[in-house]
Amino acid sequence: MSANLRIIAGEWRGRKLAAPAGDTTRPTADRTRETLFSMLVSRLGTFEDLKVADLFAGSGALGLEALSRGAAHCLFVDQDAAAIRAMRGNIAALRAQPRCDVRASSVLSLGPAKEPLDLVMLDPPYDTGAGAVAVDKLARLGWIGETTWVSLETGKGEPVSIKGFETETERDVGKARLHLLRRVS
Repeated sequence: MSANLRIIAGEWRGRKLAAPAGDTTRPTADRTRETLFSMLVSRLGTFEDLKVADLFAGSGALGLEALSRGAAHCLFVDQDAAAIRAMRGNIAALRAQPRCDVRASSVLSLGPAKEPLDLVMLDPPYDTGAGAVAVDKLARLGWIGETTWVSLETGKGEPVSIKGFETETERDVGKARLHLLRRVS
């Protein structure tokens, strides 16, 4: 478990984040987050005013990184109590509450969306297939639209195949594989 979680860039660059207590949550390593955000920046250009989601959020590091880089709002979802405590503490420490919606529930319990998000980031437990199931359901509920970017972190050997989506790119970092997905018409 990384005790050195930090915001990589933007308004809160260098600020430390607390990781959830226990071993239920596996925080995305700084190096993996750095690679992911480099992949996203090369496609999005900027995070300014984006509406994003950090699903299976854990410490909230992915969503807070997006907010630090200018995203307007982030939906954080996790069902682990220790993760929710750490995430709420990180959000409070950065005074980011007005730009955050924290939901202590399963990603699969989200109802229909009012409008699609710009970016959906998922970091589910490895080798469970939970990410693919969540992406499929979120697309059907309107959270993922035609222009939404989806980032899904899996274990290196975990295959990803989601009906209606194509892998735009993927990259291996340590034990993780980062997938950037887009809807296909």
